[in-house]
Amino acid sequence: MPSCGWLLLALFVAALTGNTIGVVAYEQTERNCSLSPPYLPSTAVNTTLQLKKLQEQMLLLNISAYIIPGTDAHLSEYIAPRDARMAFMTGFTGSAGTAVVTQTKAALWTDSRYWVQAERQMDCNWELEKDVSISSIAEWLISEVPSGDEIGFDPFLFSLMCNHLINLESSNRSLKSVPVNLVDQVWKDREPISSHNLTRLPDRVIREFPYCLPWQKKVMQIRDQIRDNPYEPTALLLSALDETAWLFNLRGNDIPYNPFFYSYTLLTMDEIWLFLHTDRMTDELRVYLNASCNGSLCVQLKSYDTVRDYLKKYVAQPRVKVWIGTEYTNYALYEIITPEKLMTSSYSPVLTTKAVKDDTEQRILRDAHVRDAVAVIQLLMWLEKAVPEGKETELTAADYVNKCHSRGPSFETISASGPNAALAHYSPSEESSRRLTVDEMYLVDSGGQYLDGTTDITRTVHWGTPTAMQKEAFTRVLMGNIEISRTIFPSGTRGVNMEMLGRRALWEVGLNYGHGTGHGVGNYFGVHECMPSFYFPHIFQKPGYYKENDFGIRIEDVAVIVPVHTKYGHNYLTFDTVSLVPYDRKLIDTSLLSSEQLHWLNKYYETIRRLVGPELDKQGLHEEKDWMLKHTESFMMSGSSVSVCSSSLTFIALAVALLHNII
Repeated sequence: MPSCGWLLLALFVAALTGNTIGVVAYEQTERNCSLSPPYLPSTAVNTTLQLKKLQEQMLLLNISAYIIPGTDAHLSEYIAPRDARMAFMTGFTGSAGTAVVTQTKAALWTDSRYWVQAERQMDCNWELEKDVSISSIAEWLISEVPSGDEIGFDPFLFSLMCNHLINLESSNRSLKSVPVNLVDQVWKDREPISSHNLTRLPDRVIREFPYCLPWQKKVMQIRDQIRDNPYEPTALLLSALDETAWLFNLRGNDIPYNPFFYSYTLLTMDEIWLFLHTDRMTDELRVYLNASCNGSLCVQLKSYDTVRDYLKKYVAQPRVKVWIGTEYTNYALYEIITPEKLMTSSYSPVLTTKAVKDDTEQRILRDAHVRDAVAVIQLLMWLEKAVPEGKETELTAADYVNKCHSRGPSFETISASGPNAALAHYSPSEESSRRLTVDEMYLVDSGGQYLDGTTDITRTVHWGTPTAMQKEAFTRVLMGNIEISRTIFPSGTRGVNMEMLGRRALWEVGLNYGHGTGHGVGNYFGVHECMPSFYFPHIFQKPGYYKENDFGIRIEDVAVIVPVHTKYGHNYLTFDTVSLVPYDRKLIDTSLLSSEQLHWLNKYYETIRRLVGPELDKQGLHEEKDWMLKHTESFMMSGSSVSVCSSSLTFIALAVALLHNII
């Protein structure tokens, strides 16, 4: 399956006998702690030993409870294996959650995306709490921790949102900041920090993809924003890993699938302090960062572990004020800045600047998605033939780095069928993998890191005959995707005010999904990028529906937010979809679509043909092009019914550009 792209995953397609689907006996997939003895599936992790050791550490410090967030010191969504403390303690590997341990109980809080996964992975030492609010954790602690006792936490893993837990003091229970992480004390085989050197984006990349300004120009841009801020900050503290990587055009590999490295930056009007593991800096990088001088564009390299000490020294000076972004600054750094020397915003000026993609970034992002579409089309075409035929094989990643600017996947591929697809962020494993059959829906959520863009796309398909419920649910998810895509809205509109458009068709029949509807995406950066609101010109959206223990549906596309001309108003926007893979036709009930939605869908298919067709020709993928043309045939209105036309129809150009939504 040669392609100019990356091929997504290790995917197993089990053999079937002739045209008869093999009958497979699956174990009960979720724990049952009400039985005696409790039932645990093979996917559950025995956590008795680590719990006992942690409770021993708590006794030494006279702590009655210990809080374990599922993040790192930079409040990252994607974390390194060495920072997966919550997973080590609980067995639960989802990307969101908080664990709390007392001397007699242990509980995990996570959102609805992960409830089934948690029931599969945790043993009966753990309670699953489904109210994910901070107040719920506080109430649980008040009920379980005796009055007058202390609750321990690592301040480097606490977000400012957790300030609400400080209210525990009013209940005669107090939080105790513990400088050494207690989980690290009992995690004896924890991975060390990577010894790989950091890298900078090569000059050839900057020449070919000129979205990367020299770091000196970026520093001057951010300093201008510091200078122009009416609250008169004197310094900016950068805590999110992508902030420092973007500012200096540096890349690392500390976080799987994300080109980031452990770092902080403290930027003033005349100095730059970069806190990182200095032993990973080559002589070339030191020269690149002007690390041997003391001017305003010279980077002072400091040890990663000294950021708190240097920040203390800085705020001890008179007439200084530090600007922080509260979404990614941990409590350990926040608590040492006195209120009169603190200025806050939800996001730093680096994140808001980085979120806006200029014309060049948008152009090369579109190019990356054309190539990425070819890889996804190849996979879907192959599966469409292989599964009904009962073929057995393993698909592995293909390396096209030199040809296609690929740097590998942008996240762990979600490849799920049947009830596994009902887990929004399912990860294949030996214990939970299923045979792909024509009787079940299949969901694949994949993405790639390219030098010219980061991709993320989800498609849901069925190789047999879907049920009426599956077809209606898929169509209603698609309707939500289309409704957001074709919407025109004023600049400044926030995503929360538009999200219901993606859910309305589901709500009408009493369905919903338990995750957000959008996120930002980077250019050779994070697949989930800071997205303060919809008006930033780059977005992902992900409507879906998940029927527990049965099937899951998600449609996910990347779209660029673009200006649109309206009859009367100015400064209005709409979406232009850059993901270019058709939806499964047999799952679309066109009788549910409005004429406007149908026209949008046909225009989207015309766009796929226009942009992906030449790339397939270029790569000599004639069979794949035939598959693409078949799956992008126009739907055509005929009276009150809808039929498929074998040739592409020409429709009046819509006044809106396309969008595509999902995970």
